[in-house]
Amino acid sequence: MKARSTKATASTRPRQRLGRLLSPLVALLLWLPSAPGQAGEMLTWLLRDLPPLTIFEGEQKGRGVVDLLMPQLIASLPEYRHELMRVNRARGIQMLREPSFTCDPALIWSKERAQWVAFSITSFRVLSNGLAIRRADREQLTQFIHEGQVDLGALLQSGKQLIGVVAERSYGQQLDQVLQQAPPDSIRAHYGNDALGSLLQMQRAGRLQLLLGYWPEIRYQAAQQGINSEELEFYPVAGTSKYQEVHIGCSDTPQGRQAITRINQALLQLREERLVELYAAWLEPGMRDEYRADARSYFQGLHDH
Repeated sequence: MKARSTKATASTRPRQRLGRLLSPLVALLLWLPSAPGQAGEMLTWLLRDLPPLTIFEGEQKGRGVVDLLMPQLIASLPEYRHELMRVNRARGIQMLREPSFTCDPALIWSKERAQWVAFSITSFRVLSNGLAIRRADREQLTQFIHEGQVDLGALLQSGKQLIGVVAERSYGQQLDQVLQQAPPDSIRAHYGNDALGSLLQMQRAGRLQLLLGYWPEIRYQAAQQGINSEELEFYPVAGTSKYQEVHIGCSDTPQGRQAITRINQALLQLREERLVELYAAWLEPGMRDEYRADARSYFQGLHDH
């Protein structure tokens, strides 16, 4: 997919034309971050199609959690110019690894990524990944379910089921380790731009039985594929945390690390009220109050420390 970008600020063309007419010194002063009313370096935000966080197409386009966060986050960082760039997963990871000034507003922390990404404090938490299966295929999973949770390690080692995953996605430290130890022929990794939608269609056609992912994302993508989410069941994975922390990650450069310091200040103002409610709206109604209570408890615990 060819990356498309939109400017978060007014076009720089008039400013560039003015710079050519004025003396080099005056033109330079116009661009200095300290000049009144002027923004400084260009910060490129990398946005991936990741419902319900970012949504590129359909009726909910631009209404995802991160979509609605970005205007407020950008307003909190007036010292930068801002560019929103749509990228696929591979391109986004590549740009973060380069010596650039780029940030991804929705990253899961991993030990590997921490070697080349500067991470923010937790921005919000999402329900952890789990396994989705068609109700009609439930019996294939029964022997691996204990107290409502799936023993993913035993399931993968059994070699009886084929599990679909999105290639190059981190499912969190715990699940990533389980997947790394699994027999290669037990996992079907999809690299396409619409990877999850394609995996859902494969599951519907019987070409794979199980799908690993976030339940709100699976429900959203199922609707886009014309699949009734009532046909699916979702099970948490045994041994994993109930929630995963989402962070903002910037390229590990002097500019990126400095931006993270400012982003952390902004998140302290945005996360507990704004972000909690934005994510809660995407949960099934019966889960929202529990999520809100858990979020309050989590953030209060951070304050206490």
